Amino acid sequence: MWSKILIEDNVKEHKQVKTIVERFNKSPVQYISSYEDYFQKVKKPYLQKRSDLQLILAQKKGSLVKLTPAAYGVGNEAHYYFIHAYNCIYECQYCYLQGYFQSPDIVLFVNHDEIIEEIKQIYNDTKSEVWFHAGEFSDSLALSHITEEWPMYWNAFSEMPNAYLELRTKSANIKSIENLQPLKNIIVSFSLSTDSAIKEYDSKTAPLKARLSAMQKLIQKGFKVGIHFDPIIVTDTVISEYTQLIEQMSEYFQPKDISYISIGVVRFTKDVYQQVQKNYPDSPMLGGPFYTSFDNKVRYSRPLRLHLLRAIESQLHKAGYKEQQVYLCMERD
Repeated sequence: MWSKILIEDNVKEHKQVKTIVERFNKSPVQYISSYEDYFQKVKKPYLQKRSDLQLILAQKKGSLVKLTPAAYGVGNEAHYYFIHAYNCIYECQYCYLQGYFQSPDIVLFVNHDEIIEEIKQIYNDTKSEVWFHAGEFSDSLALSHITEEWPMYWNAFSEMPNAYLELRTKSANIKSIENLQPLKNIIVSFSLSTDSAIKEYDSKTAPLKARLSAMQKLIQKGFKVGIHFDPIIVTDTVISEYTQLIEQMSEYFQPKDISYISIGVVRFTKDVYQQVQKNYPDSPMLGGPFYTSFDNKVRYSRPLRLHLLRAIESQLHKAGYKEQQVYLCMERD
């Protein structure tokens, strides 16, 4: 799976590192002083991940927990994200990581104890409810059966009742969490797209039915589950396809089983948009029509965005999802 595994000297005795190296014992190993000496030092084409993907095991330094952008998450509480990894094994054509990092190589950080301590500090300093999100720079569950970090976070959040943890994923890989004790303040949220969009744009991710089955299994075990319809991509049949998706969801769970649903339309920074054009020049997604929007991102026009968002929101309400369950992602009112 990995062309090489690079390991920082200061984590080579870490339990998680030893487990990963043993699992991939056919991959050559190189010890390094700092991941920053290798990751992004030389620009590596994004699509090289298909044939030459390296794994880097390291300690994350600096700020480990950061405030999210505005219009991120449900509610008016403070929202933070924490960095447990860089990059993703999946290959989604719209992924902003292709324009954010100069390398597709995977970096897994193993100092989760320090991340958790920073989360606890923020929690103790916050007088109201606060959210922490995993999955900003890497899928939360795709490699979790290998990294096995989430039980540590379960233990921590069991002692912080006013702190909420969200794990975001496009996988169906729930092996590492399905036998943990469900907690009311931990939400596993799945990004769902129409079946045709997943097949067209979400290479290597779990098929729609696999995601729905994983959601159903977690719900039956008592887990809190959320949904992200994001990014929605324009086609001639997009609204009818999302209507079919909502109907398909009802075969696996009911509206009362879902904590929230976010709806967002595809968007890019200018750098990411240029990378998408370079990496996927024939993608139907590039048909647009795109414009530079209020936040200097490349988006559909506001009337088109609102038409899509309101139409899909209406279908959710018709299916029984309440107004307070559904919110628009990364949109101004």
